Amino acid sequence: MSHQHDRTRRALLTSLASLTVAKMVLPSSASASAELPLKDRRTLVAYLSRSGNTRVIAGVIHRSLQSDLFEIEPATPYPDDYFQTVEQAKIERDRGFRPPLKSSVSNIEHYQTIYLGFPIWGTTLPPVVQTFLTTHNLADKALVPFITHGGYGVGNSEAVLATLAPHARREKPLIIECDQERRTTETVTRWLTAFSR
Repeated sequence: MSHQHDRTRRALLTSLASLTVAKMVLPSSASASAELPLKDRRTLVAYLSRSGNTRVIAGVIHRSLQSDLFEIEPATPYPDDYFQTVEQAKIERDRGFRPPLKSSVSNIEHYQTIYLGFPIWGTTLPPVVQTFLTTHNLADKALVPFITHGGYGVGNSEAVLATLAPHARREKPLIIECDQERRTTETVTRWLTAFSR
């Protein structure tokens, strides 16, 4: 890892340390893929975010590096309901289904470094992130994962990354536990159950 990369990583970690991710209020309709025009920058931050945690981290990296930004989205959105999304992702995982993307990075060859952000779903990469990896050629690019999870760790995501992007130069990932959506939903459900007795 180069000295410049070490300096960049330290700056990012300093920025991230100042965040209280679970307490941030996020805009509900951030159109990340259209946020900046593609210019001569050689770094791309691509991310999937459901509850907003990964989006916040992607935003910090994007602003710190003045990179391009791309939101990974399925052509057919996942359900708004958290548990329905969990169930759909489980079915997709079990069937090996990779949903088509809403849009792709048309000039992926332009980038030298890809920061790839995603939450862990069912102990692995979300199926739509797997689609991103199999539909974009990342050979010889530096692939820097940043991963959010809800307390169960990263599962087999790093092995799946190695399989789906075998010719990328994978850097050590940033791994952050921050999954307030599931915990909040479960807390409210328990409260409602107790209240209705």
